[in-house]
Amino acid sequence: MIRAKLLSTDGQQECGELELVERWRDTEGAFLWLDLEGDISPERKELLLSLGCSELAITDSNRLRHPPKIESFADNTFILFRGIARIDDNLNLVPQQVGLWVGDNYLISVHRGLSVSVNHFWQEAPERRSLADPAELALRILHFASGRYLDKILQFEDELSGLEDSLLTGESDSTMRELVGYRSRLRKLRRIFNYHQVMTEQLLHHGTPHLGEGDPDDATHHLRRDLYDRCERLYSLCNMYYEICGDLVEGYISLTSHQLNNTMKVLTIITAIFVPLSFLAGLYGMNFENMPELHLRYGYFVVLFVMIAVASTMLWLFRKIRWL
Repeated sequence: MIRAKLLSTDGQQECGELELVERWRDTEGAFLWLDLEGDISPERKELLLSLGCSELAITDSNRLRHPPKIESFADNTFILFRGIARIDDNLNLVPQQVGLWVGDNYLISVHRGLSVSVNHFWQEAPERRSLADPAELALRILHFASGRYLDKILQFEDELSGLEDSLLTGESDSTMRELVGYRSRLRKLRRIFNYHQVMTEQLLHHGTPHLGEGDPDDATHHLRRDLYDRCERLYSLCNMYYEICGDLVEGYISLTSHQLNNTMKVLTIITAIFVPLSFLAGLYGMNFENMPELHLRYGYFVVLFVMIAVASTMLWLFRKIRWL
């Protein structure tokens, strides 16, 4: 699907398709937003090239997986952002590449499927005149896309608290499986947010000719600052939750190991007590003729007393060294 919006010099905004691109070219001072949904066909590639888009940037935007980045060219600035095609409450993410070319009087957006972030601003009321500032519009799209990530990450905090409580109530096995799964998904999200943080940090401090040069007095400075703060917060939260999941897993393993040590200690104590008793029982259970103790009148009671004394002494010794 190809759609376009044109903001003419008299402030009128129109929606249409490729015919608006030609009118924009013929109208000085007009602003254009061209949105391309789906794969970049050879015809679309030619269209983008005619609008001043770099061929390498077009190739990057058409790849299924490419790290987010920002790149400045003579006629425009190219932004590749990893948005959301779908993300559920369990943080299972289906990413979506969103490519933006920001020029002085145009914005071009490219994405394979429906982009919620792009569509949100496409449906904006015409009187807002967002097309009059392509740089601001692009930054707002990125800010909105980052906000969708942030909503899901903040919701996960309650889920993580529930998992932590489950570890203390005995639901350990199922909770451990969930924690390991969340940790894996958080690792993937952390990698994405790291790219976004680096990209927005570059945008904030250095800027580009089409999005602001990094000067605090630029009109887009506050938008760039808000975008960086949101991406930095996303990375920090994701990193913190990743580490918490790791701590909970390690804590569960330590707790299980401690319980196992206590069990093994009890079994060791029982074994230590019964080894000498078994020795005495085995010694006097041998059927030899010349065993004087076998003919003693009170031999059985003497051996039984010795066995009780040995067991009692060992129990006292284990209590003294605080093994019991």
